Amino acid sequence: MVTKAKKVTKEETVSEKELVAKILRYLKTVPGCFAWKTHGGMYGTAGLPDIVCCIDGRFYAFEVKTPEGKLTKLQEATIRKILACGGNASVVRSVDEARAVIRGSLQ
Repeated sequence: MVTKAKKVTKEETVSEKELVAKILRYLKTVPGCFAWKTHGGMYGTAGLPDIVCCIDGRFYAFEVKTPEGKLTKLQEATIRKILACGGNASVVRSVDEARAVIRGSLQ
């Protein structure tokens, strides 16, 4: 039995760390945007999304995942809390998805 190989795009082969860096580079080009990478560890808050930013007074949080990546229960709960407070929180798997979230919210 012969199966067709799935076509793998360049975006699908990058690590989560590389994807975070690409999204941050994109955010630096967005006018009125202040963005930063959150860091876990002893002094950080567990469950916070990978990237937090403010664009023209609007709060955004991006949990970055590879195409196979899954959210933890804590990440899911944190995203729900941000949404309940009126912020924008999304799971993104590419720069294009982050761009779409921002464009959708700003229009």
